[in-house]
Amino acid sequence: MSAAPAAPQAASAEPPEGGPAAGPDLALLLVPPRARTGWRLVPARVTAMCTVELQKLRHDRTELYTRAIQPALWLLIFGQTFTRLKVIPTGGIPYLDYLAPGIIAQSAMFIAIFYGIMIIWERDSGVLTKLLVTPTPRAALVTGKAFAAGVKAVLQAAVVVLIAAALGVAMTWNPLRLLGVVAAVLLGSAFFSCLSMAIAGIVLTRDRLMGIGQAITMPLFFASNALYPVELMPGWLQAVSKANPLSYQVDALRGLLIGTPSHLPLDFAVLTAAALAGIAAASALMGRLAR
Repeated sequence: MSAAPAAPQAASAEPPEGGPAAGPDLALLLVPPRARTGWRLVPARVTAMCTVELQKLRHDRTELYTRAIQPALWLLIFGQTFTRLKVIPTGGIPYLDYLAPGIIAQSAMFIAIFYGIMIIWERDSGVLTKLLVTPTPRAALVTGKAFAAGVKAVLQAAVVVLIAAALGVAMTWNPLRLLGVVAAVLLGSAFFSCLSMAIAGIVLTRDRLMGIGQAITMPLFFASNALYPVELMPGWLQAVSKANPLSYQVDALRGLLIGTPSHLPLDFAVLTAAALAGIAAASALMGRLAR
């Protein structure tokens, strides 16, 4: 009779002496992949959030059209009326030209300042909880949402620029200056959307956020240089205007679009610092929405 077949040897976790350590497939199972650092995910997160916003606008352009009504009224009624009155000194340029960059900044701010309502809606629907359990850092998530709000603001700004051009506002069409306009709108919108998200992390409800947003938008607008030069304000309001990021955004837009004297390095430095501070604050408070 032939000998019984030998029992198969138990597989050993240790590689045989002198043999190869492990096959490439087994090495992938035994050794975890190298963790990616959080900030390497920021461009992907920003791109994804911006794509989502563009998809929303592609399927429903109603918001873009309706939000163009208010800036159009400011330019058509307020701007043309005060141009004829000539009561606000604007350095020799028509008041409508002076007003147009301020209305661009205002319309972008009005879009961004209520962005926290969307965050609360995502919390109520369970979307935010799913986003927070992913490996993406909260700062990257907030940055993506902030610049997604900026994409909507840039589209809104483009509509206002076209309305202003149709009304005869003398603006530059230099591509480099227009890129600067886009950068100023993005940074300003990033700050105001982060401010809204930070407030959402404090109040936790849509009704409270809506009330606070409505309470601070007009003071921010009127306590800036959007409607009149800072020199015409009382001293205490000038101090408030200098601490208001909207003033720096308007100053940058005026210098880029209509060529008035401006302080572009200071304007962009303040807007960048404000956006970074807003991202930090919103990231720190984002966890409260998921509780």
